Amino acid sequence: MNIRRSFLVGCGAYLPQRIVDNDELAELVDTSNDWIVKRTGIMQRHIAAEEELTSDLAINAAQKALAKASLSVDEIDLIVVATTTPDDTFPSTATKVQAALGVNKGAAFDIQAVCAGFVYALTVADNFIKTGQSNNALVIGAETFTRILDWSDRSTCVLFGDGAGAVVLSGGEITEKTKNYGILSTHLHSDGRQRDILYVDGGPSSTGTVGNVRMSGKEVYKHAVAKLGEVIEEALNYNKLSASDIDWLVPHQANRRIIDSMARKMHLPIEKVICCIEKHANTSAASVPLALSVGMDDGRISNGDLVLFEAIGGGLAWGAGLVRIGEPV
Repeated sequence: MNIRRSFLVGCGAYLPQRIVDNDELAELVDTSNDWIVKRTGIMQRHIAAEEELTSDLAINAAQKALAKASLSVDEIDLIVVATTTPDDTFPSTATKVQAALGVNKGAAFDIQAVCAGFVYALTVADNFIKTGQSNNALVIGAETFTRILDWSDRSTCVLFGDGAGAVVLSGGEITEKTKNYGILSTHLHSDGRQRDILYVDGGPSSTGTVGNVRMSGKEVYKHAVAKLGEVIEEALNYNKLSASDIDWLVPHQANRRIIDSMARKMHLPIEKVICCIEKHANTSAASVPLALSVGMDDGRISNGDLVLFEAIGGGLAWGAGLVRIGEPV
């Protein structure tokens, strides 16, 4: 029996045109540029235009990822969209992306794991490919997260932005040449007991309203540092690797202090960490593929590099993945 693996062969991103810096935000809520930068590292965020939907962001990112992968829409047979801010309660945003791209085969569906959503979606698509149910998958993280913010709550409204990132996974057999490439492993966890430290106070079943983000920042920070450290160690141990083997850490862009803490825990030079939180803020499920796209577009991440993803979000849900980018040449 031939063993299959997913190879990450393309990455793309999209950010809305409108940029809101901290000074503009300080005109809306009791805050300042110094306060935000000191506590989060964020300097600005992108905000979707009124007519822009999550699907629009996802479609743009997907088109760029397909171009980078040199694949046509006819070759895609799976679309998984990670989002907390779907266009509609149903149908899934992924089906709107599918129709807009002209993909006419396979399956399309959404996954909701908040900021950990991309790692969850990547895992699901990887398993589809491993089992032979899919050959070429689009995995997208897309959010119009600013639509669920309470703009009078400075503890949350300063943290988030909108955007989308996408990757293309292609399946292939593991050979002597390819055995060290592709998605080497992913590791997922959740703990519903921690629901109340990060949630939205609304929903179709509970209130019939969309609701706004509510967060206990200190509790989230504490859990994030501990749980991300544990899942990173789990991923490295599973693959019999050490932190020194990692070429790049691509973390969820939640808070600069959390990102720096992960680098210290791994004894990884900060130069090996892709950080774009200062320009993007926290884009939830989009943050990891957005950061990956930044690192690939500016030439830091290249074919053959070993990349570690990690993310944590409401639920709590968290995970990590080890991927060697591209395919052997």
